Amino acid sequence: QAEKELKAACSQQAGQLQEMGHREHLLRLDVQQAREQLESFKTQVMQVCSPSAAGSTGKSMTEQEVIEKVRQISDENQQSHEREKSLQKELSSRLAKEKEVSASIEVFKNSLQKLQ
Repeated sequence: QAEKELKAACSQQAGQLQEMGHREHLLRLDVQQAREQLESFKTQVMQVCSPSAAGSTGKSMTEQEVIEKVRQISDENQQSHEREKSLQKELSSRLAKEKEVSASIEVFKNSLQKLQ
């Protein structure tokens, strides 16, 4: 009886090990696919950044130069968003002030008409 239970447990563990091996294989495939996608993305970024950044010298950019260029573009984008927010705020403020002035002019016109 004990031997049967031991064999059943061993068989069950063997099945679990086989399943774990299968999962490990799938994970390795996923990691490999992710690496390939990353490499492809890196190549695309290099191709996009390199011609415009290389200019007339014709030399290709290093990965570090591409990273710096991407950071620079990101910083400029952030500054543009902040500037846009600031301008929106200023515009709202000016529109509110214009509304106030229009209302005051209307009151002034009405008062002027009453005086006439």
